[in-house]
Amino acid sequence: MLSVPGKQAYVVVCGNEKGGSGKTTTSMHLAVALLNAGYKVATVDLDSRQLSFSRYVNNRLLWARRQGIVLRHPDHYSLEPVVSEFQSDRESRELEQFTGIISEVERTHDFILIDTPGHDGYLMRLSHSMADTLVTPMNDSYVDFDVLGQIDPETGDVTEISHYAKTVREARRQRRLADNGLLDWIVVRNRLTQLSSKNKEKMLQSLKDLSMRLGCRLADGISERVVFRELFPMGLTALDDLDETTLGVGPTISHLSARQEVRALIATLKLPIDEVGRKRAEARKTWLQNAHKPIRDMGILAD
Repeated sequence: MLSVPGKQAYVVVCGNEKGGSGKTTTSMHLAVALLNAGYKVATVDLDSRQLSFSRYVNNRLLWARRQGIVLRHPDHYSLEPVVSEFQSDRESRELEQFTGIISEVERTHDFILIDTPGHDGYLMRLSHSMADTLVTPMNDSYVDFDVLGQIDPETGDVTEISHYAKTVREARRQRRLADNGLLDWIVVRNRLTQLSSKNKEKMLQSLKDLSMRLGCRLADGISERVVFRELFPMGLTALDDLDETTLGVGPTISHLSARQEVRALIATLKLPIDEVGRKRAEARKTWLQNAHKPIRDMGILAD
């Protein structure tokens, strides 16, 4: 595990070795939730190939500038791709970049939020061992469940722990060895359907069985809503004030429902959002309200 003396920032990692599970969407909503709570947030995109998280943040900056509005945004970092025929050289240079980022922000920010790629790798495992909270979004299907555990097809009981769950177990062990810290692991069920079904009930029972074996918690995440895909090009989230100024049109019932889902997820994660953060948020909100008009008039983007 990466050991940084005097580590202060709380580290949240979004991880899953299954692509398309909603890690980037979840990461962005968590970042905005923490920003809205008054905290200083650094975000890190470890997927130097796809850079979906980086594009989400950049879309947010561009949309705010284009509309002449103020949107809270994290201090964002990403890794430069490393090209080398030697794996040891790639890992060494990636580690150097990653260490530099963490050293820069771990004493100056309240939270570090890391979005990991959908495949195994050295930095993916390293970031997991740094996590105070690990959020694992997964689509509510047995295809996605397979990275966590294998089941008996008749009963739905978990028969074996799969590769990603073993990775998290090892990360927990490394964390305990490093600073005797605990990793709070939450598996988040994404793309939930509104309709009840036998498969949905069976899936829930399998997850409960898995949580007992692995010591993870379960949470409901975001439903299968078009709104989450619509917000990405503008860099917006369901937690933003989705009015005609930010969105271009008024909010819909789908927007409001999505916001309620995200807020329920944030509450379930039990992140250390305290009264100090709320006071910071109120102070910043007042500043933004006072600054909003001149910023729009001048056509510039404020931090």
